[in-house]
Amino acid sequence: MRVGVPREIKTHEYRVGLVPGSVRELVHHGHEVVVETAAGAGIGFADADYRAVGATIAAGAAEVFATADMVVKVKEPQPAEVAMLRPGQVLFTYLHLAADKGLTQGLLDSGVVGIAYETVTDQRGALPLLSPMSEVAGRMSVQVGAHCLEKEQGGSGMLLGGVPGVPAARVVILGGGVSGTNAVRMAMGLEASVVVIDKSLHRLYDLDLQFGAKINTIFSTVDNIEKHVREADLVIGAVLVPGAAAPKLVSRQLVAAMKPGSVIVDISIDQGGCFATSRPTTHAAPTYVVDGVVHYCVTNMPGAVARTSTFALNNATLPFVLALADKGHRQALADDRHLLAGLNLCAGRVTHEAVARDLALPFFPPDRAIA
Repeated sequence: MRVGVPREIKTHEYRVGLVPGSVRELVHHGHEVVVETAAGAGIGFADADYRAVGATIAAGAAEVFATADMVVKVKEPQPAEVAMLRPGQVLFTYLHLAADKGLTQGLLDSGVVGIAYETVTDQRGALPLLSPMSEVAGRMSVQVGAHCLEKEQGGSGMLLGGVPGVPAARVVILGGGVSGTNAVRMAMGLEASVVVIDKSLHRLYDLDLQFGAKINTIFSTVDNIEKHVREADLVIGAVLVPGAAAPKLVSRQLVAAMKPGSVIVDISIDQGGCFATSRPTTHAAPTYVVDGVVHYCVTNMPGAVARTSTFALNNATLPFVLALADKGHRQALADDRHLLAGLNLCAGRVTHEAVARDLALPFFPPDRAIA
């Protein structure tokens, strides 16, 4: 198979679909890899590094998209990239379709086979290709939240951990999954006062066992969310419904009731965000203010630490890339129900139920789509 790796063109996105080590594995398996020039430059890999492991360097994205049987990316394709996709071509990347009907329609019109990292599953029901970036985003959320609390950034001027004689900031984390757990670890490490809210008692029990009396675990109800968000200095939205749009847990009225200079970091923004006031931002202009509350809603947070993120992502995606290349997408999907769960689009049909439901589009079963 010919595998293509274009340079990411989303604003301030420096990650790359395949690092040289991953390319070497594909070449070792007998495949061809074409990499757009400077695709890895943002994380320190020159074209020579890719040539050294057997890749061909393309002068531009058009050559990559025109010649590749499978395109491996990081972020969802931008409009110029959607226009270069063709029927039957495999696209393996983050898609986040439930929050973007325009992108979904463009990909449906292209006839591409769209396999989304964020809905591939594993034997435990977890999301192995989303977890690495969720870990990064969870840890980053506290880091950027602490920065946004600084007065020059529009915040209230609080130090997250306080100092002796001065209270620490109150951090409320909505969601105790992978992102939320990593946010808890970082906030605890900075000695903030931490509350995590989740609707799963089992998850709250696990968090309590893991972190003990250093955090407060709260069951998710409208009343509890209102109480703790209103009192918070930093609120981190880390809610995920696999493949579906994030639920709006914090209303506009509740945001207005928050303390002036408090901060919201919405990790869920890739799936539409869990705050009513959330809208996507970029690393170039990451924040905005609503009702005196600073909002950080960058849709590709891990792109800020692109080198760490790329290696973490490649560690998770490479086995699936190899399976798709070795077997072809139909056989690979038929052989692995967990990879099949990642099939969001196929030949002009929506093949992920949550995406179809959220976008009010017809659903076509994925096993039938590949038959």
